[in-house]
Amino acid sequence: MSNSEHLANVMVQCFIDAVSNGVDLVPVVADSTSTSKIKPFVEAFPDRLVNVGIAEQVMVGTAVGLALSGKVAATCNAAPFLISRSNEQVKVDVCYNNTNVKLFGLNAGASYGPLASTHHSIDDISIMRGFGNIQIFAPACPVECKQIIEYAIQHDGPVYIRMDGKALPVLHDSEFQFTPGDPSLLREGKQVVICALGSVVHEAVAAADRLKDGGIEVSVVNVSSIRPLNRQGLANQLSGTDYVVSVEEHNVNGGLGSVVAEIMAEQGITAKLVRLGVEDGGYAAAGDRPYTRKMLSIDSGGIVAVCQQLVNETTV
Repeated sequence: MSNSEHLANVMVQCFIDAVSNGVDLVPVVADSTSTSKIKPFVEAFPDRLVNVGIAEQVMVGTAVGLALSGKVAATCNAAPFLISRSNEQVKVDVCYNNTNVKLFGLNAGASYGPLASTHHSIDDISIMRGFGNIQIFAPACPVECKQIIEYAIQHDGPVYIRMDGKALPVLHDSEFQFTPGDPSLLREGKQVVICALGSVVHEAVAAADRLKDGGIEVSVVNVSSIRPLNRQGLANQLSGTDYVVSVEEHNVNGGLGSVVAEIMAEQGITAKLVRLGVEDGGYAAAGDRPYTRKMLSIDSGGIVAVCQQLVNETTV
């Protein structure tokens, strides 16, 4: 695997490998062949792709039918349209009936940049957390993404995987082993604990490295597994510090920030929590990613500034 990879390419290669190894997997797209980068799979297995056209409800319903016939069905389309247009089908047909469908929410967060709120997916984690029976993941790098997808394909039951829309560098070395539920510690320091989800984990790591150069030691915890989640394990990571910062390209309500707040309240962790993301009642800005993240203070510079301000509170 190269040092930087588009997660959709990782997904497609996992599909190819699975079918080559005997898995009866069928991808279903909603005229999203370009978004899903599915061409190599179609070239390898021309009779296995189902394209229902721009009809997300039909896409999910078709995937459910395939799953009920014994196949591993995988929907592949843009996260905002999967979540919004087929909400009822995901809730009832996939989750309530516990069908073996893998939902890939592509180009999540504000990946679509200038296309603005119609194309931004900043509520998908909160919506999926409200549904039962579905596991929820948000890989932060190609290595982790591959292992999550391999797990999802063999897991019997519904899975939602939140996928970023840009090529991402590798964060984990060859020894990394993804374990569903477990947060991974990428940097270690006790002055501030940063919890991050998805592609902004890279911003958090960059911020931690800059802060270390300035004499501030922070931890970075990658929370790629939202459900299942080792809540006690995450609580242990959050203990022993005065400040916790959550970072996500998602609304601060219902996503990682809410998960962290719930665990801190349940475990009696008294650190101050700052939730960075799309503010309550707001939308991501219409603009390229650097601009959007700067506006939300979820770029490395914004995270550095917040952590410095928190640490300075204890030294004044």
